[in-house]
Amino acid sequence: MLKSKTFLKKTRAGGVMKIVREHYLRDDIGCGAPGCAACGGAHEGPALEPQPQDPASSLCPQPHYLLPDTNVLLHQIVSAWRPGTWASVASSLRLPGSLETYVEQEQGENANDRNDRAIRVAAKWYNEHLKKMSADNHLQVIFITNDRKNKEKAVEEGIPAFTCEEYVKSLTANPELIDRLACLSEEVNEIESGKIIFSEHLPLSKLQQGIKSGTYLQGTFRASRENYLEATVWIHGDNEENKEIILQGLKHLNRAVHEDIVAVELLPRSQWVAPSSVVLQDEGQNEEDVEKEEERERMLKTAVSEKMLKPTGRVVGIIKRNWRPYCGMLSKSDIKESRRHLFTPADKRIPRIRIETRQASTLEGRRIIVAIDGWPRNSRYPNGHFVRNLGDVGEKETETEVLLLEHDVPHKPFSQAVLSFLPKMPWSITEKDMKNREDLRHLCICSVDPPGCTDIDDALHCRELKNGNLEVGVHIADVSHFIRPGNALDQESARRGTTVYLCEKRIDMVPELLSSNLCSLKCDVDRLAFSCIWEMNHNAEILKTKFTKSVINSKASLTYAEAQLRIDSANRNDDITTSLRGLNKLAKILKKRRIEKGALTLSSPEVRFHMDSETHDPIDLQAKELRETNSMVEEFMLLANISVAKKIHEEFSEHALLRKHPAPPPSNYEILVKAARSRNLEIKTDTAKSLAESLDRAESPTFPYLNTLLRILATRCMMQAVYFCSGMDNDFHHYGLASPIYTHFTSPIRRYADVIVHRLLAVAVGADCTYPELTDKHKLADICKNLNFRHKMAQYAQRASVAFHTQLFFKSRGIVSEEAYILFVRKNAIVVLIPKYGLEGTVFFEEKDKPNPRLIYDDEIPSLKIEDTVFHVFDKVKVKIMLDSSNLQHQKIRMSLVEPQIPGISIPTDTSNTDLNGPEKKKIKLGK
Repeated sequence: MLKSKTFLKKTRAGGVMKIVREHYLRDDIGCGAPGCAACGGAHEGPALEPQPQDPASSLCPQPHYLLPDTNVLLHQIVSAWRPGTWASVASSLRLPGSLETYVEQEQGENANDRNDRAIRVAAKWYNEHLKKMSADNHLQVIFITNDRKNKEKAVEEGIPAFTCEEYVKSLTANPELIDRLACLSEEVNEIESGKIIFSEHLPLSKLQQGIKSGTYLQGTFRASRENYLEATVWIHGDNEENKEIILQGLKHLNRAVHEDIVAVELLPRSQWVAPSSVVLQDEGQNEEDVEKEEERERMLKTAVSEKMLKPTGRVVGIIKRNWRPYCGMLSKSDIKESRRHLFTPADKRIPRIRIETRQASTLEGRRIIVAIDGWPRNSRYPNGHFVRNLGDVGEKETETEVLLLEHDVPHKPFSQAVLSFLPKMPWSITEKDMKNREDLRHLCICSVDPPGCTDIDDALHCRELKNGNLEVGVHIADVSHFIRPGNALDQESARRGTTVYLCEKRIDMVPELLSSNLCSLKCDVDRLAFSCIWEMNHNAEILKTKFTKSVINSKASLTYAEAQLRIDSANRNDDITTSLRGLNKLAKILKKRRIEKGALTLSSPEVRFHMDSETHDPIDLQAKELRETNSMVEEFMLLANISVAKKIHEEFSEHALLRKHPAPPPSNYEILVKAARSRNLEIKTDTAKSLAESLDRAESPTFPYLNTLLRILATRCMMQAVYFCSGMDNDFHHYGLASPIYTHFTSPIRRYADVIVHRLLAVAVGADCTYPELTDKHKLADICKNLNFRHKMAQYAQRASVAFHTQLFFKSRGIVSEEAYILFVRKNAIVVLIPKYGLEGTVFFEEKDKPNPRLIYDDEIPSLKIEDTVFHVFDKVKVKIMLDSSNLQHQKIRMSLVEPQIPGISIPTDTSNTDLNGPEKKKIKLGK
């Protein structure tokens, strides 16, 4: 025992408690070197390599271990380490807390100096200890530190010590590793001019005082995609009057990066600005051309009415950096032999990053990953370093990797630790599995899903009871039986949150053995399920509800089209078809009742790609077709989710995981109301019911597609639905479904929220036991926060995948002309929807190096007059669609107006099929 301390403490009850604290040092920690007689078998855990196979180092030619200090571990090890380049590191070496290496803090010595001394003592001890192993042993421990004073003291004490840069430069076999070092010294990396561009960030202590006093506001920095000189800060806290603060201009953005937590100072009202409608991309190569930036900033400040001004501020400090590795491309310097280049991230909200690399010619035209190291006050751009080469731009595998990384989708293969919790194969249902479970294998159950679906979550049945009523069952895969709380499989599923569906790839939330086999409710095999069974009358009114864990055997796995054919076929009257007809009849009644209550039937253009079986390239692109059977399945899934939500909230009023859809603020509907008014239609938005009724009435006999367009526009007005814990919120209402309570129960293979709901329901019906985290509302709130983030990112990744495959499709098709409808009018463009492809795009009327046409924009109607032609929302136009590859980093679908004809604007219909950035290609016939 090193020391003990005894003191008395008064308890709340008024008593006195004696507290004894004893500090021990361990003498049973081995050095970790194999064959060390002195340590014997004391070492536990991973051992050091007997002979470290280091790359040749010109500074340390003999075999050696590395002992990095804490800062090197924090800042450099991830950057520069890769298998086979660094030897075993500090985690494998003896810690400075054992008997021989412990050091007390001396009088007048600060904690940091004590830690530095402790690491030096450990390094010295190691070198002396390793010499004792054998006479011919030449193993050394090399101390790696970027702290100049610490290194000097180590050398004085006879410890071999180098900076990280010195050591990495000495690895002659791996010269490229120097590119991966983080540039932490701002002094070394300041640009030569030395001109101060940004104001200094205030220290954290001053920021916290300012936030407490109300001088500064804390919030999340959100950069703009359209304008690199503009951003918004979303203020934290419910009581803040100004929830959103605009920042304009480089100096006011003050080196904040998208998603950083920042402190902002609100500017006087006389300096408030309106959100800019100007699109500005940062295209400059010259880092010092700040005058040009100031000129661009003046462009943003146009004369606007007082009511359009928004609270405006400036960043005074950074509370938390939320940097991550960024995907993008190298913008090679124009200066020959230069090692300093700019990196352009794929995400337009991230500033360009200055990196040093000797591999510029190799990395040009490839997707790479770069990390930010710091942002000096006198640098236009942050400093960073090269991390990894992903592959060639435009290659399917590379672009898929980019979109997964950029949307933070966990997609690495499941680890062995996770896979170890899967059932051993061959698997079968045991007597233990049947405990608290009903045998429903006799029921005529079937599943209805999209074609090619292998992760079948749900199955249905409907049969007539002896009393004349109907029994309807929704049977959901019992995933929570296989994923037990707290193990590695559960933790990984919780981290992933959701399955991500890309155009030709699925990133599973759970391993394939569960998602496509043991949990998938395939036909003709016994499967474990969680069943929600109702007794209904023929008017779809629920008389009884029962929840039970079950065993089922699905009699058919149908697609929506196959199920529809069975329902419509007059000569089919088997049990499955009879069940489907009963379900379909009830679903129609349920849907009618939901809509009468005010549920919204909105529309969103979805596309389906038809892939070439060999190349896997898209060969056709169509809007998805929805059948009655889609609606049938949806109705029963909604009913099951609502029934389960009521049950778990009844049992766990404070700990139920629910899903709500907030009502949009009235301002969200302005664009919909104005667009409808331009067609002499009235849309009422005071309640969901009045909106639903208005949309039902808004029809035009001469323009049947108008109603679909209005519903698409209404979808854009909606808020995002979110998961929440019932004990942390009072508003449970789901606006879109017009339901007072709702949750997700029906897709546990692909949504972790449903797994939690299954656990809550199992405890509520006595089918499983609870665990502490399940009834901790703060932990549940944290789970909900992650699920909302993962769900949002999955949606974005899906859209990015559709956008990329759309580009591939039009790359092979060349230039195509199609009919389109205007969804929005902007100051210098129209946004159109092409029904044939379910594709949306923007037609711009102002182009570089071309005379600008006369444009008159009217926000009230809304309309855009170009020369003598006026465009209104929902007008029918004809557009030419082509792939614009002029910017390799951001290839995009470009649309140009064909009809109506406007001289100098419209493109003639016989334009040859030429790539926008390359030599003329073969002409092809259009309008196939």
